[in-house]
Amino acid sequence: MKNYDAVALGELLIDFTSDEPGGGGKAAYEANPGGAPCNVLSMLSKLHRKTAFIGRVGNDIFGRQLEEAIEIAGIDPIGLSFDDRVKTTLAFVKKTKDGDREFSFYRNPGADMMLSMEDVPLSLLKDTKLFHFGTLSMSSNCSSEATETAVAKAREAGALISFDPNIRMNLWDDTDMLRSKVRFGLSVSDILKFSDNEILWYTGEEDFDKAIGILKKETGAKLVLLTLGKDGSLAYYKDLKVFSPAVQCDEVIDATGAGDCFFGCALDRVLKYGIDFLNEDILSEMLSFANKAASIVIKRKGAMLSMPEMEP
Repeated sequence: MKNYDAVALGELLIDFTSDEPGGGGKAAYEANPGGAPCNVLSMLSKLHRKTAFIGRVGNDIFGRQLEEAIEIAGIDPIGLSFDDRVKTTLAFVKKTKDGDREFSFYRNPGADMMLSMEDVPLSLLKDTKLFHFGTLSMSSNCSSEATETAVAKAREAGALISFDPNIRMNLWDDTDMLRSKVRFGLSVSDILKFSDNEILWYTGEEDFDKAIGILKKETGAKLVLLTLGKDGSLAYYKDLKVFSPAVQCDEVIDATGAGDCFFGCALDRVLKYGIDFLNEDILSEMLSFANKAASIVIKRKGAMLSMPEMEP
């Protein structure tokens, strides 16, 4: 028996979320805790899963805010470390006219990039059912080594591995390096989540079935999830392909964290049923449930602390 349902490693940062700009060129920004790996854990915690996080923040006001936030979210901060020299990563997020988001990062470097193997509690990797990560923790040599070693240790201990590339192009000077990190994620994962624009970028294929076929040549993942924004979501599992429509919303307040919410819900179902025992009915319910949860998040500001509660 393992004590943790899910452990994630990666970036923990502040999302400064903007309202529509005011007069005179002014804009108001709200400091919300975020970072894709912790957003996923926050959703899992809302679903009563025991979770823990591994990552690094600055020893500054934002780092302390984030420590408090993950504890409020119900995430064990056992793997959180503080950097006295490098500041917490900041992301400024502005909603575009089409409801999407534009990101500006202050991360050159950010404390999350300074995570080293010395910061990773190896005992935690042996004590979790699932280990989750993305590409941003592999954008520096230091944190990439920590990430890849942590993945190997978790796999050795029998944990399921989930991967979300969470591609942020403006954080990579070398797109070939980014592709190599995505390939690494594909090579080690049991569960994958891509967005529609990410899979198009990686495969160059607009036909989703063909794009998934390309991915499957590079991965042994048993479950591949594809989010399509307002068009819904897809699950590919063995020979099954399952679609679920999105829950339509009149207004999108902040889409940040919607994909992480979706993935957290899906991972909960994998933990419940087991990766080898999914079927069409389970996958259909999984997607519907995850879509509904994501439709709630986009009506709220922020990500980590905006994950929905289960109805009583």
